[in-house]
Amino acid sequence: MEKIVLKAVKRNVTGKQVKALRRAGQLPAVIYGRHVEPISISLEAHTANLVFSKLTSSTLVTIDVEGKQYAALVREKQRNYIKGNLTHVDLLALDLTEKIRTKVQLVFTGVASAVKDFSAVLVHRMSALEVECLPTDLPERISVDISSIKEIGNSVRVHDIPMPGNVTVMED
Repeated sequence: MEKIVLKAVKRNVTGKQVKALRRAGQLPAVIYGRHVEPISISLEAHTANLVFSKLTSSTLVTIDVEGKQYAALVREKQRNYIKGNLTHVDLLALDLTEKIRTKVQLVFTGVASAVKDFSAVLVHRMSALEVECLPTDLPERISVDISSIKEIGNSVRVHDIPMPGNVTVMED
């Protein structure tokens, strides 16, 4: 996937005063991390809503804060329940040379013969896998082919899922 870069500016406004920022079309956010002091920022709300709606929890985003760039993962998105737009975003700044552990979403592809022919019910016991790798090697999602499930009682195990060479699965 292409590199996603969002422009941001530092903000001094906190607490209830961020309502004025939101009315002005800005989205309050915070960047924090192991080697980074927490930085309160604001993003352009419309652009951020469009970008964050397409991201998974394991997509790397570059935040440009007044010329300094931070590679980050989206940790939490807070939404207005009525309107559905974002009200606040938490971003975890990463060091691109250190390995990280995070969960990556599973996407099930294919058609299981047991479901199609025998009207079986497919049970997903996991929706995400915990992996360890460098942030640049982090997959956005892990594809699981369920077409190997031919009969009722067959299963797909974690060790059967093909993984990129630089990614280590931390699940049993």
